Amino acid sequence: MIDLACSSKLTRRRFLHLSAGAAVLPALPRIARAQTYPTRPVRIIVGYPAGGVLDIFARLLSQWLSERLGQSFVVENRPGASGTIAVDSVVRAAPDGYTLLLSAANDAYNENLYPDLKYNYIRDISPVASIALAPLVMETHPSFPAKTVPEFISYAKANPGKINFASAGSGTVQHLCAELFKTMTGIEMVHVPYRGDSPALTDLLAGQVQVYFGNLPPSIEFIRAGRLRALALTTAARSPALPDVPVAGEFLPGFDASLWFGVVAPRNTSAGIIEMLNREINAGLVDSNMKSRIADLGAVVISGSRSEFGKLIAADTEKWVKVIRSANVRPD
Repeated sequence: MIDLACSSKLTRRRFLHLSAGAAVLPALPRIARAQTYPTRPVRIIVGYPAGGVLDIFARLLSQWLSERLGQSFVVENRPGASGTIAVDSVVRAAPDGYTLLLSAANDAYNENLYPDLKYNYIRDISPVASIALAPLVMETHPSFPAKTVPEFISYAKANPGKINFASAGSGTVQHLCAELFKTMTGIEMVHVPYRGDSPALTDLLAGQVQVYFGNLPPSIEFIRAGRLRALALTTAARSPALPDVPVAGEFLPGFDASLWFGVVAPRNTSAGIIEMLNREINAGLVDSNMKSRIADLGAVVISGSRSEFGKLIAADTEKWVKVIRSANVRPD
């Protein structure tokens, strides 16, 4: 004889068990996808030496992503040739999400300086996420006689060709910004290219060169300490990080130059991986600690979708290509 009460209890128990299992099933694919990347360390390539602005942002980002995704994100510096060595290594890497590039504006326009490059930046990379927008700062050694932009222009006109200006390399944004300044003021200066921000700052601090349109993040503490003098920022508006420093546009109407930073991956990298990285990076950009650290460097957070980042790259590249052509800039 069948015990209906027992049968009923067993049936109900099985139903609850199956129902619980069914409730879990929709989550399983999501969990599985999350566990497939990253399963090993991820490299973030930087095209300039340690200590420069790209390196600073890469290390901030690597720490955040390592903590969020439970896998190491390792910064790898590959300096040389205005960042083209680093870009070339990334576009040739497997599009599996394990090789990323901490990129900046010059990476996108370099093909207009180096016609023999074996890659096309816009074609061969996939935008992942923008990070920040930072002004450049026109800075001098404190011993330099000019204390303002008008004084600098007057001094340069009275001493043509006697001012050496540093750059982070021929064709970098720092170089182009100085060329734009020369064009708009009609002054002559001698270009002294370096392999990145750090060596350029080292010689500026030593008084070996007189002026540098440098990235603000690695310069800001030297400015605050009085070891460098900031004459002007290159953005349209003053920076909360240095509210007393004017912008060049106050003396040269229309002068506006800044530097974007972001992460890109090789072309054909999985859309799922890119979307995951975009989401995690954007999460970091709203984190109070991360925002505070970026603000302390004098930069402004620019978060958004991968497509918005792509549009920023295209528009900024067009602007700098015009400067390259008008100033007839050539790499050394």
